[in-house]
Amino acid sequence: MTTAAGVKSVNWQAVFGHPEPYPEQADGIEAAIDAAEDDGFLVVEGACGTGKTMLALTAGIDRVRDPDSDYERVFVLTSVKQQLRQFEKDLRTINENLPEDWNPVSGLTLVGKSDVCPYSRENVAGIDDTTVYDRCEGLRERTRNLVGDGGLTSTGKLVKEARAAQTGLLDTGSSGGGPTYLETAGEPTPYLPETTEYEDTEYCPFYATFLDDLPEDGDPIEAVPFDVTELGLVDTEELVRLSAGYGTCPHSVMGAVLPHVEVVVGNYYHAFDPTTVGSFTGALADDSTFVVCDEAHMLEPRVRELVSDGVGDATLRDAENELTRVIQPVEFDDSGKGTEDAELVRGELEDADVMLRELKETRDFVRDVREELDRRVTAYLDRTMPDWRADLTRLEDDEIPLRDPEEPATDELTEWAESEGYDEGAWVRAETVGAVAARILNSAEDEDKRRAAPAVGRMLANWARTDHTSFFREIELDRTWDETARENSWRRAYNAHLALHNCLPGDAIAEQLGEFGGGVLMSATLEPLDVFREVSGLNALEADGRPVVERTYGLGFPEENRASFAVDVPKFTYENRGAPGEDNETRRAYVDACAEISRSPGNVLVGMPSYAEAEWMAGELDTRLSKTVLLDESSDDGATERLKADFFGGEEKVLVTSLRGTLTEGVDYRGDRLSAAVVCGVPIINTSSPRTRAVKTAYDREFGNVPASDSSGSPRGASASRDGFEAALTVPAVRKARQTIGRVIRGSEEVGIRALVDARYARDSWNSVREYLPESEREEFSPVSSDMLRFGVDRFWSSVD
Repeated sequence: MTTAAGVKSVNWQAVFGHPEPYPEQADGIEAAIDAAEDDGFLVVEGACGTGKTMLALTAGIDRVRDPDSDYERVFVLTSVKQQLRQFEKDLRTINENLPEDWNPVSGLTLVGKSDVCPYSRENVAGIDDTTVYDRCEGLRERTRNLVGDGGLTSTGKLVKEARAAQTGLLDTGSSGGGPTYLETAGEPTPYLPETTEYEDTEYCPFYATFLDDLPEDGDPIEAVPFDVTELGLVDTEELVRLSAGYGTCPHSVMGAVLPHVEVVVGNYYHAFDPTTVGSFTGALADDSTFVVCDEAHMLEPRVRELVSDGVGDATLRDAENELTRVIQPVEFDDSGKGTEDAELVRGELEDADVMLRELKETRDFVRDVREELDRRVTAYLDRTMPDWRADLTRLEDDEIPLRDPEEPATDELTEWAESEGYDEGAWVRAETVGAVAARILNSAEDEDKRRAAPAVGRMLANWARTDHTSFFREIELDRTWDETARENSWRRAYNAHLALHNCLPGDAIAEQLGEFGGGVLMSATLEPLDVFREVSGLNALEADGRPVVERTYGLGFPEENRASFAVDVPKFTYENRGAPGEDNETRRAYVDACAEISRSPGNVLVGMPSYAEAEWMAGELDTRLSKTVLLDESSDDGATERLKADFFGGEEKVLVTSLRGTLTEGVDYRGDRLSAAVVCGVPIINTSSPRTRAVKTAYDREFGNVPASDSSGSPRGASASRDGFEAALTVPAVRKARQTIGRVIRGSEEVGIRALVDARYARDSWNSVREYLPESEREEFSPVSSDMLRFGVDRFWSSVD
């Protein structure tokens, strides 16, 4: 595959998409290139406007285009959709400014099936974003069965019939005068809006076409109906238009193109989710890939979610039923009530080397686990709320730990299983049995459905395999409402989950990062870098000989365009503030500070530690301000988008939200969309949660004796060390606060106020967080008393006016 025709040598200036880089960009690009050549990683904290996206792309593409380099692609990972769009934009900018004799840098954006399946996109054929995965797998399997060994036909005939159905309708005029073909991404496809059948077997004509174009022995890229080397970036709409318009499967094309483009843009799932990597993106995880982890301050919590596991009560029930449905045909046959499915089940079990006895034992184990779950939830509610049955609506989200969160030990469910005669083999065997049961059901039934047995089997196996120090096991009770459940049952009010939490995802992160050749991890909020290196596994990589280089770049825009306040008011802790609605000195001080800053010209964002506190503050500000006050509540994406549109449109407003919500990072407040951001308190998550206590304990055990460093990387002293509370709770909370205030100044012409309101930001004390700010921010966020805040605000706006 040609990448840079006629290019004999490459330097990053030829790749860089703008006339001149910022000094920080030039330094960062060269540092990233040098680190990558030694199989290492560059860690960058760069304030908004540093140009981190262009920095990372330039360094990676330089390595890919250098004929002396072993790198073949750049793999971009980001957790924020807006940042994904920024990488797409910067790649287009690079292509627009490449030397004339260069081919464009080829790129591909990875998305899910629901975004590319023509049926799902247009919500036809009973396929939408909730059913597309199950329906797709069923249609693909039936398509393969039709054309495989012993199949009824060939891929060519399937494609011909699907296209002939459309042609026939048009020839007979039965289309009613309008188009009868399926159209998506602005392009007509060759097929009807319904799936096609061959001798009463439903199949996917798009997938059939892809299979028909596949060479018998060759690269799947040959089945792609366009030349990826000539198009530059192929985004989602372009991929669907080019693929579906031709008549082939866009998702299959995406997989075929994946190894052949120079830049792949995706999210953390594509590199760290074991299922996604195993089934789709695993080919990218090798030493020829230059990886870019954007929004890297989210790397640890996002990967923790991906490498944790869990299964719900309803899923356990479904898995038990599925196992029973597989067992019954053989039992009926053995009793003389013959059934056609019995031979199918016996054949599949023999092929998989699984005995019927193992199937029954696993079914009994799953049933007993569910009954034990029921017993434990009932006992917990009886103990903590004896009259809970009288009013189920009072029940709230809760956790039932299965061991002391602060004392690693074997969990109570494992101990119960041992007492009931279920050894480790019963847990581990469930994975194989669950997979076999799903395969049998999918062969015997036409229904496209994601089976529960594989998920349950996988989780039970992981429960037994993982240790009891870095993993924490509990029962999660999620508030819901199910009218079909028994009236006095907790199942009417709760969905209970067996949860297996990975408290220390650093090993998983390091293991996966170690598969790549090198790269860049970057964010606007990574400090303290010594904590980031520990919790993300980078220190372990460095110990294995992979160099890790650090860079911190402050805000490079004119200082006179911004005012930064660390407002010295009583700490916003529960001891000081009490419950929302209380009238005390602490709450009055915070309302006064927010009101002073909210009188600034333009839109103002106020971040509170929780949605309950946001609701309280919005009510207080509404009585004090002439501006419209908007309240962000925990809601779906549609409601959030409508709120953003309201905030950005019309007259100036104040938006009050939770610092742990979706509006404080990853949202573009460019230009005049925001003139001030206020952070109230330090948004440390609930420290009484068993899960949080388990994570803190795990961090204490892992990092408690690691010397702490200041923002320059120098040790703070022989007696100073990071502890679990600091690494697991305080540092992420300060990053949340810094992300919020970072919404204000996004360009050299933007003007605004950034305010951190809490004594812990303003002065040193036993629980101060000032040390977690980079040195440049500590210098800018000089402490100011509450009675001098109005003077500071007025003076700033007078100066910029």
